[in-house]
This record gives sequence, structure tokens and C-alpha cells, in this order.
Amino acid sequence: MTQPALERFLTYRLHALNKITDRDTNRAYLADCGIPLGEARCLAAIGRYAPLSVNDLARAANLNKGQASRSAQALVERGLVEKSHSASDGRGVVLAPTQAGIAQYQRIIGLIARRNEEIFGCLSADEQRLLGGMLDRLIGHLQAGTDHEED
Repeated sequence: MTQPALERFLTYRLHALNKITDRDTNRAYLADCGIPLGEARCLAAIGRYAPLSVNDLARAANLNKGQASRSAQALVERGLVEKSHSASDGRGVVLAPTQAGIAQYQRIIGLIARRNEEIFGCLSADEQRLLGGMLDRLIGHLQAGTDHEED
């Protein structure tokens, strides 16, 4: 049986799309917000879901705990996020945006909306809804398998 060409595999194309969009989005975050992509994603998650533990941030931003911790610390050092001790976990910390962080979060959300239009604007509204539904289904399918493995 003949295998399709490498560039025809869906996983290959998803990875290519991810690399292209991350590269261009990182440039946009640096130019518009002055922070790299990973920190911007963390601030977006903190701004949306605060207060968050580092573990919660890692899940919300699709990062590992080490990446989330480093990005959170960089955001604290920039004055965009504040850390406080967790009331429920004496060793844990809770992350929340500062006033400057809230303003930066608003810029990031605007940039996310603009980047979504730049990337997906070539698709009709119906195509975007269809693709969004398929992505949700794939994410749910893969998360269900991962969640089951962690039991």
C-alpha cells in the first residue's frame, strides 16, 4: 500500500500551520505588546480565568508547568501579574493580573481577534464555524484519551 506524500498528512499540515501562525503571531505580540508569544498566551489565560495556580495556568495556556512558571515569573517581573499565597495550598501561589496587566490583556485580546481574522479570513463564516466545530471535536477526543490515561 502506498502512503500519501508527507505534506498530505493532516498532522503534518496542522504542525505547519501552527509553526507559521506562531512565528507570525510572536512577531505581532512583540511589535504590538512588547512581550513574546508564550508570555502573551499566559497573560491572556490569567486575564480570562484569574485567579489561577501555576498548574491551572499551564492547562489554560496549553503549556507544561515549567513553561507556565517561567512565563508567569516574567509577567510578575514586568509588573503585569501579581503572585499571592494560595489560601487553599500553603505552598502554592495564585496569579492575577495587575492594573497594567489588565490593560495589556485588553491589547492582547484585540490582537488575537485581528490575528484570527488574518489567518481565517480566507474562509467564509460557515467554513469557520465548521472548522471550529471539527477542531472542538478533535480536541475533545484527544483530551478524553489523555484524561483517561491520567486516571
